[in-house]
Amino acid sequence: MTAIELTGVTKRFGDVVALRDLDLAVEDGEVFGFLGPNGAGKSTTINLLLDFARPTEGRAEVLGMDAQRRSQEVRRRTGVLPEGFRTYDRLTGRQHVEFAIDSKEANNDPMDVLERVGIAEAADRKVGGYSKGMTQRLALGMAITGEPELLILDEPSTGLDPNGAREMRELVREERDRGATIFFSSHILEQVEAVCDRIGILRGGELVAEDSVSGLREAAGTAQTLEVTVSRADEELVASVRTVEGVSNVTASGDRLSVACDPDAKTRVLERIESEGVTVEDFSTEEASLEELFVSYTTDEQAASEQRGRTSDGKNSEGEDDERTESESESEEVRA
Repeated sequence: MTAIELTGVTKRFGDVVALRDLDLAVEDGEVFGFLGPNGAGKSTTINLLLDFARPTEGRAEVLGMDAQRRSQEVRRRTGVLPEGFRTYDRLTGRQHVEFAIDSKEANNDPMDVLERVGIAEAADRKVGGYSKGMTQRLALGMAITGEPELLILDEPSTGLDPNGAREMRELVREERDRGATIFFSSHILEQVEAVCDRIGILRGGELVAEDSVSGLREAAGTAQTLEVTVSRADEELVASVRTVEGVSNVTASGDRLSVACDPDAKTRVLERIESEGVTVEDFSTEEASLEELFVSYTTDEQAASEQRGRTSDGKNSEGEDDERTESESESEEVRA
């Protein structure tokens, strides 16, 4: 079954197009990373899935149900960690989780939930005294109550230290192994790469890429770094390697050359080095990072994208302002 399916979804806010003819499918049981720069439409997309906003055109289905016609059932079967989650400062962590359990008509033990997210020792402390990281852990605990079929996590690593981020990744894997589908939106690319099966990249309200990380690398043709240990790394060799087709940069340090090049240029680089009478003693390849891939997919025509998203008074109407407003409304709905 397809857990999430958007077909021809367009969302307009006045004259501004936040999403443009968006087609997206997330398969049952996968961890799907959803990336994009600020103002790309990520929060708008999440709000459409949860019926906090409605598409101007197109159709959104979640867990095989129309996201607008059957929104209450969608929310009952979905766990949500919204960006900008707000707490009731006078209530304890245990009371927050009990509220989530009651709302979902679940039968979880609140202490078991708090134990899973690492704040059981603070169960009976008022949440107004929690740190930002503890609050984020509490929000994640509330999201996983009731063993939801779908988890929508919007910036789940916010406020977490490295240990907390690692534990969050482990919990995401546990939920996936349980059979849940996870829709994972984050700016922290290392977290996405570590847990996601596939990634979608949104830019200017349009899906510009959708694949595994390896598939994105292949499609983007992003330069690799070829590290070569040589018998001699002088300026003459560096200058010669720079002229090889597909090479974008060459630097030398001691007996090593670092060559940024297209994947199909590696053999030509090694042949050029040897043609200069230099011995290749060892070499290795470093793949483009997810950050580099993200930049390659989101910086083309960036100025034009920003211009399309600006109103006559110079403010970005769909971007940070609109998305922040929608995230706040999402938080209110989750608490209500």
